[in-house]
Amino acid sequence: MLKEQILDDVKAAMKAKQKSRLGTLRLITAAIKQREVDERTELDDIQVLAILEKMIKQRRDSIKQYESAGRQELAEQEKSEIAIIETYMPAGLSDDEILVMVDNAIAETNASGMQHMGKVMGLLKPQMQGRADMGKVSGLVKQKLAG
Repeated sequence: MLKEQILDDVKAAMKAKQKSRLGTLRLITAAIKQREVDERTELDDIQVLAILEKMIKQRRDSIKQYESAGRQELAEQEKSEIAIIETYMPAGLSDDEILVMVDNAIAETNASGMQHMGKVMGLLKPQMQGRADMGKVSGLVKQKLAG
């Protein structure tokens, strides 16, 4: 499981005295534990990937803000955290793979218009979690259903 891998990596980073890596890994484990406490449940890999995806998105937003404010050192720290978090993400899907999956989901749900958007996205999200930008996928589904 992904969560156990992260916990093992925390121990390895402690032993190797990798301060920056350890800091990022602790942020990840804190986010996982927080969600587990809030929901009183044990998270599976898909839920952990959703947390990691959210953390990456937050850091990308921070990078834009730091760069526009001329705070390059803070932007670099965020970039290094993204690099560490991304090591736990599955390989990304190519644009062609995403198109095929969207077309298959539309066919499988017999979607014929925007009213079926939720059905299609509900089918795609578990398949694509952590492997594609769901905002872009959503835009693509809208485009396909509207056209």
